[in-house]
Amino acid sequence: MSAHHQILIIGGGTAGIMVASQLIRQKKASDVAIIEPADTHYYQPAWTLVGAGTYDFDKTARPMSSVIPKGATWIKDRATGMDPENNLVHTANKGDITYDYLVVVPGLAYDFSLVPGLGDAIDKGVVCSNYTNPKHTWNVIKNFKGGTALFTQPTTPIKCGGAPQKIMYLAESYFRKSGVRNKTEVVFATSGTVIFGVKKIAKTLMQVVDRKDINLRFYHKLVAVDADKQIAWYKLGKDVTAGGCVVMAGEDDENRLDDSFQYNYKDVKVTVDGDRYGIHYDMLHTAPPSVAPKFVRDSVLVNDAGWLDVNHQTMQHNKFSNVFGLGDVAALPTAKTGAAIRKQVPIVVDNIDLLIKHHKMGNKSYNGYSSCPLVTDYGKMVLAEFDYNNNFTPDPKLKRMLISDSSKEHWRLWMLKKYGLPYLYWNKMMKGKDV
Repeated sequence: MSAHHQILIIGGGTAGIMVASQLIRQKKASDVAIIEPADTHYYQPAWTLVGAGTYDFDKTARPMSSVIPKGATWIKDRATGMDPENNLVHTANKGDITYDYLVVVPGLAYDFSLVPGLGDAIDKGVVCSNYTNPKHTWNVIKNFKGGTALFTQPTTPIKCGGAPQKIMYLAESYFRKSGVRNKTEVVFATSGTVIFGVKKIAKTLMQVVDRKDINLRFYHKLVAVDADKQIAWYKLGKDVTAGGCVVMAGEDDENRLDDSFQYNYKDVKVTVDGDRYGIHYDMLHTAPPSVAPKFVRDSVLVNDAGWLDVNHQTMQHNKFSNVFGLGDVAALPTAKTGAAIRKQVPIVVDNIDLLIKHHKMGNKSYNGYSSCPLVTDYGKMVLAEFDYNNNFTPDPKLKRMLISDSSKEHWRLWMLKKYGLPYLYWNKMMKGKDV
């Protein structure tokens, strides 16, 4: 006989713990269970600071047992499949579990096969990622002796779209302190076409890029990494031969450079091989290519792109009315951040409550709010808050911190990032209290 729970949550990350905590605290559910195999829960937003040597990694970790809310059942196992037609979840060791309502929040999985060579290279030598091992990032930055410092990201959706550039701004500062900046070129290569999708924030970030003398390369799709030769290989998402060779402009070609393709051009070593374009690096930081976990991708619950197919306003599944999905695994066209989850959870909790009591959905709607705390220097931060339409939507609470414009760099925002947000996370968000 399989176990049954009124509400079954897959995932003990930010979303899973917040949903469970709010349901229990608000007495909206009599029986909540969480499927989560990990012993440790991490506050990952601080990993940017760990990678820059200004936050203790151990302080980002707490035992999973300490964050699972009292009153919830912890099923210490991993989900291996979902059968929503029969309200059933398969697990690796504990058999099948049935439910009245299912909340699918397992977060992201990393698929290194999407960038051949990266899986073998990552977290070794001069290749690092704050997403997988921020302590290694700090070692790489600390020991960097000069050359090309390449910061990049894959073409898949990733956690916190701003993270690949935050560590670059901090690393550039550190290179000044360590005395290697004058023999270093800092390059940011992205498949995107702008530094950030919110115009007001992009304006500030371009000033940071100018101040730090960083070379931006757009339309660069990371396709492979050769760790032995220290080359990151790209396909270029733009015809770069029009109007002269814009890729490798020498001194005399400066006037032919295409600014929408490269900004603040630096003459770093490159190799062209057919339609692939390789940048030689002396250190490389990237985010891992990210996908939904396999048991989600293999289920009937995903859309064509492989993400959980939910309504963008209510997070209810588009086919199965007793299934909800939010956070990083959900097919929501906004940035995958804890801040987004903070706004998604109350709507999901409210809807589950109304479905249990009245068999109907509420009228609360999620507008796509997400936020990316963009650290631009030691002691400086910009807070990018935005909605589905990339409108800049600053939280009125920031006015209480005496921050009149969060699209500009401010030391108080740095204090929020380093001290305020971790405190709120562990003591309010994880406990289901209003933030």
